[in-house]
Amino acid sequence: MSKPRPSKPEAETPAAPKPDADVASLATRLRAGERSALARAITLVESTRPDHRLLARRLVSSLLPEAGRAVRIGITGVPGVGKSTLIDQFGSNLTALGHHVAVLAVDPSSARSGGSILGDKTRMARLSADRAAFIRPSPAGGTLGGVAARTREAMLLCEAAGFDVILVETVGVGQSETAVADLTDVFVVLMLAGAGDELQGLKKGVLELADIVAVNKADGDDVRRAKAAAAQYQAALHILAPPQAEWTVPVLTVSGLADLGLDRLWETITQHRRLGERTGAFGRRRRDQQVKWMRALIEERALSRLRTDPAVKARLAELEAAVAAERLLPDEAAEEITAMLEAPRG
Repeated sequence: MSKPRPSKPEAETPAAPKPDADVASLATRLRAGERSALARAITLVESTRPDHRLLARRLVSSLLPEAGRAVRIGITGVPGVGKSTLIDQFGSNLTALGHHVAVLAVDPSSARSGGSILGDKTRMARLSADRAAFIRPSPAGGTLGGVAARTREAMLLCEAAGFDVILVETVGVGQSETAVADLTDVFVVLMLAGAGDELQGLKKGVLELADIVAVNKADGDDVRRAKAAAAQYQAALHILAPPQAEWTVPVLTVSGLADLGLDRLWETITQHRRLGERTGAFGRRRRDQQVKWMRALIEERALSRLRTDPAVKARLAELEAAVAAERLLPDEAAEEITAMLEAPRG
């Protein structure tokens, strides 16, 4: 990787770009590896203003030839599983090997809390100070599809800026796991020891998405418990269909805090990539993700019109009142709003 890096870390969350931003100049600076340009570009793609969205599309389209070559890794796990500690150590290990690592987040819960799971970068102290790394929270608010779409665009921008490993973290609740699995090449699910209790309440859907399962905090007195948990998770995986027919989902034991097993995790990720390239599964996964990206954008724009079109908003309020008073069936109200959305704007 020969992309130049600035001598000092620069701010990564600047103010929103002006509508007349010079897209060509921004793209040139981003290709040169300027962190401030990358941060500015991500702010642009996160904006919901129509003029910014137009500029964002031009920017992303111009940078597509430089994007797409990074290893895209999704990481999920319930709160408390140690995602931030593991990503901090894992990312630092990768930069020590010469990689450039970007960390992005998908956090739909920020629509309620107003915050982000990566808002406090002190949780990744080493990586946030590393000149070969870039940490970016997801945009606050919005639908899950919208947040995922913005994260996908941010990922492409990071790749064009020279980052060859992209780590996408999810908070580990709701439907965010599916969104991240649809963004990445390999999906890592972090678990804790005590599998006997956890398997009872474990969401089957999360394990069905997993390409790799890693039992975290396997250090000190917890090593034996972690190994026992790994064996139970491995047994549970036998009854599930793997996301890739040619790949048997492995269960690893790791410790982000003690830096144990992370080299094996990276080796397993690269093995998964090589197998996918050899069998064609890698290309199929990327193509399927493009289609899902398109669908997410369609849904986002339909919801945007629902929220912003004055006529639709006014009629929606009337219909909601009628439905609440049981004067109208929900199905009839939904049909009317759908017809308004489908009608061309006058």
